[in-house]
Amino acid sequence: MRESKPWRNLLKKRHILFDWELSRFKMKSFMGVVCTIMLYIVYRTTNYQYLETELDSKLYRFYTSKETVSASTSLKGLPRGIIEAKSDLELKPLWSTSSSKSEANISTTHNLLAIPVGLKQKRNVNTIVQKFLQENFTIVLFHYDGMLDGWQDLEWSNNAIHVVAQNQTKWWFAKRFLHPAAVSIYDYIFLWDEDLGVQHFNPRRYLDIVRTEGFEISQPALDPNSTGIHHRITVRKRTSKFHRRVYDSRGSVKCSDTSNGPPCSGFVEGMAPVFSRAAWHCAWHLIQNDLVHGWGMDIKLGYCAQGDRSKKVGIVDREYVVHQGIQSLGGPSAKKTPYDSDLTKRHTVDMRAEIRRQSTMELKTFKQRWEKAAKDDTNWVDPFFRRKRRRKQRTIGSTDSESHHRLCPTCATSATTPATTTKNLEETAIMEQ
Repeated sequence: MRESKPWRNLLKKRHILFDWELSRFKMKSFMGVVCTIMLYIVYRTTNYQYLETELDSKLYRFYTSKETVSASTSLKGLPRGIIEAKSDLELKPLWSTSSSKSEANISTTHNLLAIPVGLKQKRNVNTIVQKFLQENFTIVLFHYDGMLDGWQDLEWSNNAIHVVAQNQTKWWFAKRFLHPAAVSIYDYIFLWDEDLGVQHFNPRRYLDIVRTEGFEISQPALDPNSTGIHHRITVRKRTSKFHRRVYDSRGSVKCSDTSNGPPCSGFVEGMAPVFSRAAWHCAWHLIQNDLVHGWGMDIKLGYCAQGDRSKKVGIVDREYVVHQGIQSLGGPSAKKTPYDSDLTKRHTVDMRAEIRRQSTMELKTFKQRWEKAAKDDTNWVDPFFRRKRRRKQRTIGSTDSESHHRLCPTCATSATTPATTTKNLEETAIMEQ
């Protein structure tokens, strides 16, 4: 019995040593897993910061100009904490009262409605503004006819911002008075024409849909009975809350499942666009300072949608408007009759025809500038070019398959038919224009 005790002690020590080694091995394995996870997290964080830095540098090169660099240099004389880079269009009292302080402390959302107006459309503009004032919108009126005094009898007139400039367009006003730094507090910016009927429109319900669907750029649908409907995608669908695309086989532009660009999807028209804060920051830079009519810009607005334009741009059907199609700037077929110095000769000028001619010239200029900018900026990558290229490759593949099928009738019968191939080619050509 005495001889068995040393063996027991020895076995006990070996078990203890084995358990200790086992626990040590488990601890090492656990620490190895923990270290691996930590290294992975550090790698991902570092990689993300690197990508963000690269993106910021590209954006900086895109937006930076000599004027911007000069402005940042001129601020070196100020302490950083005193620099106020943003503003707003909210009216401020000349002195503070208890009521104004309490109103200032109320946290609320801010949205902006900006409309170019003429006195002839005063009644309709008043109807529009009344709807938006109920939802606490800031109102900006751009008076293109110079007749400001005719608006003073409206009770809300003193609470609106009035900008007066004779015979200027909506985009001229927007470029000069809606700088992103000046409208940075507004969640959404409505840049509307004055000839829209809003009987079936509610701003609050409209924005509820826009926020829910994630639309960065949108517009209310147009009543089918509206005047001056140029694109079918803007027409209201009676059974829908909203839509992002349209299907149409009529006309020169065919819109189908493979059509992922304007005017079949990712498109709003210039009469009633609504921008998020981020989208407007981009769109403002897209507006050309000297091209005041804005023709061609609506086709490119999808590039400001902060992502996939086929998802981030939409038409709201539930809240729709009626486009009255009133030609205000220049007048409906307005004619101006200046006199020569001897008052014997008269020369009539069709102002609407001249405006259309100027707009067409600006459209051509805008296209040329876009093409040149896209070619010269080697750091810019067209986010929608890859989709076009993939569709083109699928189309070419279908064409090759059809040719092979004609040469080899006994081959697989699943080749694309000639009609389908032709249709795809047409759609691809349209989308690449």
